Amino acid sequence: MSQCAEPGCGGTVDGGYCVLCGVAASTSPPPGPASPGSCAQPGCTGTISDGYCDVCGSPPAPSVPAPRPPAAVPDDACGQPGCTGTIMDGYCDVCGSPPAHTSLTSRSRPASRTAGTGTSGSTGTGGTRTGSTRTGSARSSGRRGMLGAGLVEVPRVPYRDPTTAVMSDPQVAEGKRFCSSCGEPVGRGRGDRPGRTEGFCPKCGTRFSFTPKLSPGDLVGGQYGVLGCLAHGGLGWIYLAKDRNVSDRWVVLKGLLDSGDADAMAAAAAERAYLAEVEHPNIVKIYNFVQHDGDGYIVMEYVGGQSLKDILLRQPQPPGEKHLPLAQAIAYGLEVLRAFEYLHAQGLVYCDFKPDNVIQSEEQLRLIDLGGVRRLDDPDGAIYGTVGYQAPEIADDGPSVSSDLYTVGRALAVLSFPFRGYTRTFANALPPRSQIPLLQRFESFDRFLRRATHEDPAQRFQDAAEMAEQLTGVLREVLAAEDGVPRPAPSGLFGPERFAARMADGGTAESALPPVPPAVAASALPVPLVDGADPAAAFVSGLTALEPAQVAEAASKAPQRTPEVRLAHARAKIELGAAEEAGELLDEVAAERPGDWRVDWYRAIALLSQGRVQEAEPRFDRLYGLLPGEAAPKLGLAYCRELRAPLDAIRLYEMVWRTDQSYINAAFGLARVHLAAGDRGAAVAALNSVPEISIRYVTAQVAAVATAVRGRSPAELTAPELVAAGERLTALRENLDAERRDRLAAEVLEAALDWLLAGRAPADWAGGALLDASLAETPLRRRLEETYRELARRTRDRDECRRLVDSANAVRPRTLL
Repeated sequence: MSQCAEPGCGGTVDGGYCVLCGVAASTSPPPGPASPGSCAQPGCTGTISDGYCDVCGSPPAPSVPAPRPPAAVPDDACGQPGCTGTIMDGYCDVCGSPPAHTSLTSRSRPASRTAGTGTSGSTGTGGTRTGSTRTGSARSSGRRGMLGAGLVEVPRVPYRDPTTAVMSDPQVAEGKRFCSSCGEPVGRGRGDRPGRTEGFCPKCGTRFSFTPKLSPGDLVGGQYGVLGCLAHGGLGWIYLAKDRNVSDRWVVLKGLLDSGDADAMAAAAAERAYLAEVEHPNIVKIYNFVQHDGDGYIVMEYVGGQSLKDILLRQPQPPGEKHLPLAQAIAYGLEVLRAFEYLHAQGLVYCDFKPDNVIQSEEQLRLIDLGGVRRLDDPDGAIYGTVGYQAPEIADDGPSVSSDLYTVGRALAVLSFPFRGYTRTFANALPPRSQIPLLQRFESFDRFLRRATHEDPAQRFQDAAEMAEQLTGVLREVLAAEDGVPRPAPSGLFGPERFAARMADGGTAESALPPVPPAVAASALPVPLVDGADPAAAFVSGLTALEPAQVAEAASKAPQRTPEVRLAHARAKIELGAAEEAGELLDEVAAERPGDWRVDWYRAIALLSQGRVQEAEPRFDRLYGLLPGEAAPKLGLAYCRELRAPLDAIRLYEMVWRTDQSYINAAFGLARVHLAAGDRGAAVAALNSVPEISIRYVTAQVAAVATAVRGRSPAELTAPELVAAGERLTALRENLDAERRDRLAAEVLEAALDWLLAGRAPADWAGGALLDASLAETPLRRRLEETYRELARRTRDRDECRRLVDSANAVRPRTLL
C-alpha cells in the first residue's frame, strides 16, 4: 500500500482511496505500465480475472498508445471524462463537478485519532479501516468495501439496473402526508374519496404538494434527461436521469417535497455545499445543483442497490417479526460508523440516520441522503430527525456527535430484533431485556445498545471510533457464540492478563482447583494501556518490567505528574496494599479527567485486592456496560460472582473463553465454578479446551487429571473417567518432571484400586490398561508400589520417605515369598 499524499494524514491508500481520510489517491505521477493481467490500481497486488481485479474489484486500466507530448490543456478545463466544460466558481459549468484531484481544505481534513475523551481515556488501536474501490464511471463494478469487517460474509446485493428502479405510479401514500410546517396530517381521504395531493393545511394554512414536479422526458438544467421517479423521502422526490453532457452517465436528481418550505430549501443547498467537500467511499457523491422552473435539484451519483429498510422488509419472517441476522446488522452498523467517523472529523453531523438512508450496492454500503447534515458550529440551522431514531434532547439542545451515534444505536435495534412500538411506547427507550430473546442471549449487545441510546448524552459513546471498537468486540462474541469458533483479537484498551489459577500437587487433600484469593485475582486482570498522548507516556511504558515498589518509587520522582504517571503510581500502591494512598492518586486523576473510565477500573481493582468483593462487583458491572466489547470487565465481574451467583460467573467466563482463548484465566475460572458446583465433567471439559499451543496447556491437563479423580469416592468414579485420566497423564510424560508425574500417577492409581476393590467394575467388565498396568487388582498394586518407592527414593524428607515406604508396603500384592 502507498502512503496517502494528503498533508497531515497518516493513512495508506488501498483500492484508490485513503483508508483513514477517504481522499482519492493522487494520480501524479502516472503509474508505469502494469504487467499483463495485473491490476493497475495504486497499491493493489491483484490480477484481472473475468474482467475485474480479484482483490479490489476494479476494471482493468484502458490500453493506451505510446505516450506523446501532451496537448496544452487550459488550467480551468474540467477533468471529467467526456466533458468539455470549464471550471467556474469552483465547479464545472457543464457537468457541475469540482476540479479533478482537488484536496480537502485544512478545515475539513480529519484529525488523527489520539486518546479518547469522556468515558474513554486510553489510546485505541483499532484495526485499519480500508476504503473501497471507486471509479469515475457511472457504475463502479465489483465494488468491495469493508462490509463485514473481515469477520462476516454479508449477502451481496446485486447492482440494480436503473431503468428497472423507476416507479410506474409515483405517489406519496396518504398515511405519509404531513404538513411541513405544523406536522398535522394533510391530503387524507374521506370514505371512498381519495385525499388531495395538493392544497393547504387546514390547521396552519401552509401550502402542500405531493405531486412530482418532473415528468419523463423533461430536460433539467439543459443536460439532465429525466426518466422518472425512483422514490420519495422526507425532503423530496428523487428522479432518475441521464447526464447528456458526460457520457450519458446515470444520475439522480433530488427535488424538494415542498418548495415553499424555507428550511427544506436551505437543507438542499446545504447538502450540495457539504457534499462538495466530502470524499468518502461510504457517502454518495454529489455532482451538481441546478434550477428548473423555479425549483432546485441536487444532482448526485446513482447508487443501485437496496436500502437497509428494503433489505429488512424482504426478510422471510412474517410481518411484525422481521429482523436481520445479528451479525449482519452489526456489520452494517460498523460500516455506517466508518462514514460517521469521517463526517464528525469534518465538523459535520448527519442528524437523520435511519435504515431508509443507507443503501447496499453489491458489497458496499453508502449513505445516500445528506439533506439533514449540518455543521456542529451552526447553532441556528434547521434540525431534522425521525421519531423512533432521533435522540430525545435534540429538539432542545440541537444535534451533537452523541446524538448522531444515538441514531445508529436505534437503527441497530430496529434491524436486529422485532422492535414493536419503537416510534411510540419505546420512542426514547429500549424494551426490557427480559422481553427480547435476542438481548437475553447476547448480553454484550444489549449493554452496547443501552449505552449507545442512553437518555443522558454524557453516558453514551463519545466518538464513532470508540463505538465501532466496542461493536467489533461484540461482533466477535456473537460470531463465536453462533459457530463455536473463537475470534481472538488484541484489545485496543487493555494489555494481556496474568495467570492466576492455583493447583494443588498430587497426593494432597486440597481441591484440584483451589479458590483464587481476591488479591491474586486483582493483580491478574488485564491492565489498561498507556495513553500515547500523555506527555509522560514513554516514561510510564518503561516502568512495566519493574516490581511494584520500584514503580512506586519511580512514579513519585517523575519529572511530570501527568494522569498516566498517577495511574501507574496508583496501581503500584494497590499491589503494595496501600489502597488509601492509591485512592488519593485516583481522586487527583478524576478531578483532572472527569469521566475517565480507568479511574473506575483501578478503584474496582483496589476494592478487589482488599477482599471487598461485594463492593467491587457493581463497579465491574458498570465497566461492562461502558465497555461491552472488552473481555477485562467481564473477567473481573465473573470472579466477583463466583460465590454469589455461580451461574452468572459461568456465563461470563464462557463468553470470554469462547471468543478469545488467550484469556486462560477464563478457562480455569469456568472449571473452578463447575467443580465447586459438583459438575466435574464440565470442569474437565473446560480444562481440556485449553489449546495445545497455549503456554498453559500442560498446566490445564494436569488440573484435568487431578479434577477427574481427586476427592472422589469409588461410587462416583467410572471406568472411562479413570482410563481418560491415565491417557491424559501418559500424554504429558515428556512435559512433566519425574516428581510431579509420579505423584499424579500415584493419585490416579490409588483411585483406580479403590474403585476396583469397591466392586464398582461392571459385571461384563473386560478390563483395560491404566498407566502401563492392566486394570486389575494385582497389576494395579504392583504399579502403585513401584510408584511409591520411586517417590521415596527421590525425597529428602525422612518423614515423607517413611510414609511413602509404608504406603508401598501396604499396597504391594501378596506373594508366596
